[in-house]
Amino acid sequence: MRLTLFADYRQIYICCEAAGPDAATMWSDDDIRDGISSAPGLLAIQTARAMDVAVDVALHETAPALRDADHCVEDDLTVASDRIVIAGCSDYFPDAARLSVMPGTWRVRVSVTGLSTISADGLDGDDRYRVDLWPATPSGRVVWRSAGPWGPSPS
Repeated sequence: MRLTLFADYRQIYICCEAAGPDAATMWSDDDIRDGISSAPGLLAIQTARAMDVAVDVALHETAPALRDADHCVEDDLTVASDRIVIAGCSDYFPDAARLSVMPGTWRVRVSVTGLSTISADGLDGDDRYRVDLWPATPSGRVVWRSAGPWGPSPS
């Protein structure tokens, strides 16, 4: 699924439809460094810009091969319903993109490319966010490649 999402507050969400987005107080220093924050049923992904960003989402049966990326991090998402929602943080939730999935634990890998293309004012760039999901046993966060924190912390 290819999406263009408005990353208001430099965030996009992957969440269980039953949980809904609620990330107001989620970001720790470690989360900001890793570019991802989690809560029950929700992963918030930090983006490099608070603009429209390209997001590609793919479901897999097993872990896909690692991709070349500027930044790559994985974490767990517990899904209690049969659908996940992909949205910018200020999107109207009922109209956001959805994928049908089996309830359970899903592994989510976020691969970010194009960070070097971002303009000094943060308005322009060709940053892309690839989100791969597959069913898995919970295993916690793994940072495969870190670009460090890129800009101010999400609000």
